Formats: sequence, structure tokens, C-alpha cells
Amino acid sequence: MEIKITKTTAPKEKPDSSTLGFGKFFTDHMFVMQYSRGKGWYDAQIIPFGNLSIHPASTVLHYGSEIFEGLKAYRRKDGKVQMFRPIENIRRMNASAERLCLPQIPEDLAMQVLTEFVKFEQDWTPSSEGTSLYLRPFMFGNDETLGVHAVHNATFMIIASPVGSYYKEGINPVKIMIEDQDVRAVRGGTGYAKCGGNYAASNRAGERAEQKGYSQVLWLDGVERKYIEEVGAMNVMFLIGDEIVTPALTGSILPGITRKSCIEVLKSKGYKVSERLLSIDELSSAMEDGTLKEAWGCGTAAVISPIGQLCYKDKIYAVNNGQIGEVTQMLYDTLTGIQWGKIEDRFGWILEL
Repeated sequence: MEIKITKTTAPKEKPDSSTLGFGKFFTDHMFVMQYSRGKGWYDAQIIPFGNLSIHPASTVLHYGSEIFEGLKAYRRKDGKVQMFRPIENIRRMNASAERLCLPQIPEDLAMQVLTEFVKFEQDWTPSSEGTSLYLRPFMFGNDETLGVHAVHNATFMIIASPVGSYYKEGINPVKIMIEDQDVRAVRGGTGYAKCGGNYAASNRAGERAEQKGYSQVLWLDGVERKYIEEVGAMNVMFLIGDEIVTPALTGSILPGITRKSCIEVLKSKGYKVSERLLSIDELSSAMEDGTLKEAWGCGTAAVISPIGQLCYKDKIYAVNNGQIGEVTQMLYDTLTGIQWGKIEDRFGWILEL
């Protein structure tokens, strides 16, 4: 597909790397493409970054027809820019689109527009240690009529933001509160899709946790409120004895790409990894008797985030004395090493621009 390019007439000054944080600054341009049921995808453009104008009855505003993705581009020491497993994000976005009755994008078209947009904006990819260019593809329904139905018209966009650490703690261990009141998702719902409603529904518990000094909540399943699922913005893993346990993908958990990468790295190094149901009772027992050796979250934004403290029903448990564990550190070093081109990519995950 031909992409029409309109360059900005007012380029912005790039921010200092020390001020980046996460999601505060945006590049000069954005990608936008339209869909209609009778026409398919059309009108692909790279245009100056700016506000949108949508109809007040637009589907997304009333019925939440929206999905999104998150991935990163990294600048290597030699100055070249590369992306980490972008095809996985495209496939997950199409799975989300199918669940919410939004149009899917052919993989070759999605790869074309993503790579061309990143190439166009690659000067915004920072080079300081721990920084990257965060990419946010998203899609929303924009039928201009009220009524609940599958989407007939949609908009697909990509925006980009130079970022530093997701958590203010950086790679230092974070404190997590296990939520026992609200639930994030249920099997048969939209838990495996990356849609805004999942995150909006998590905000109340997240706010309660933040008021108590915790970074995020760890969710239990929505039916029995018994099984560990995921952290607010990350999947989660536990080293219990000699077994690394991560909750099985039962339909209510986001199939994380960093999660998948962790499992592949761990298995390649000979670790025992189990994707299975993990009850809060089993985890509590492991916290009580000391067999819980390490815990960490994993996701695109933070990559690997060690968990130094867990709180359940107001009882506080330290994990690994609040320190980064050996396995956690290995995963962080391995994944970021591949992402920034510091170590060899033996898995074929990198797409160099």
C-alpha cells in the first residue's frame, strides 16, 4: 500500500534523555489509516502529530470498540535502530480485533506500515542507557451512529514516544498488593485481548494500591478468586523451589510477548518452567515457608520488574529480602542485551531497520 507523507512544518525539540519518564513526549508525526467494510483498508498516511476530530456518536466513545499494542524500537551502539519481535504484536492485535469485532490487518500490510513509520521517525529513538522509542499502534471503531453491533468503519493509528523507565524505581524491586476485592477479567471475556476496557476496570484497585504505597496490584481470577493471574501492566512469574511458575493462559490473561520471550530464554538455559494454575494458597504457603525465592513482572514497558514485596490481606511478605534475584537479573540482562544489540540474538527476534 502506498503511504502518503505530509511532513510537519513545526518540528519539536527533542527532550533530554534524563527527563523522559514514560509516555510524556511524542514524536513529530503519527500514522493513520482508515477502514470501511465495503472498501477494506485505505488512505494510509504519515501526518504531523496532532489532535483528532471524531463524530460525537463515534462507536469508540459509546461502546468501547478499541484495542492497542505496545512495542519498542531501540538504538544500538553503532547507531542503527531495531525492533523486538514486532510480528508478535501484530498477531496479538489481530487476535484482539477478532474478539472485539474490529477489522484485522493483514500481517504484511501491518509490518509495512509499522516499519515505514518507525524508519520515518527513527531520529527520535534515544541513545542513552535504558531508553527506547515506545510504539503505540491502536485501532478504534468510528461508525457515526448509535447502536451496539460489529464495527463497519475503523481507524488504525501509530504514535511514538521516546521513553525511559516505566517505573520510577527502575530495575529496583517494586511493591505489589494482591487484590482480593475487584477482578480484572473472566474466562470468556476480553482478558486475553489488549483493549482499553480491561485497564479502565483495573483503575479502582490500582488507585487503592497506590494510596497504600504499592506500585501495582496482582490480580486473582474472576470466578473463584483463587488463582493468580497477572499484575496490572505485566505478566508475572515466581521461582518456587526449583520450579519457575507462571499462570497458564486460560483466556483471562494477556498473552504477553515478554512473557513468551522469558519462557523461551529460561528453557534454553535449562530451567524448569511450568505454565499452570497457581493458587493464592500455594503462593501464600511458599511465602510463609521461604520456598518463594524470586518473583518478577514482565512486559514491554518495564521489560523485567523484580518484585521485592507482596501484600495479601494486609500481611506483608518480603521476597528475596527485597533484592533482585539471580534469575530475575539474568532475564533482564539477556532481554535488554538482545533488544539494544549488546549480545547476540540467537532466537531470531530482532528486526533491523
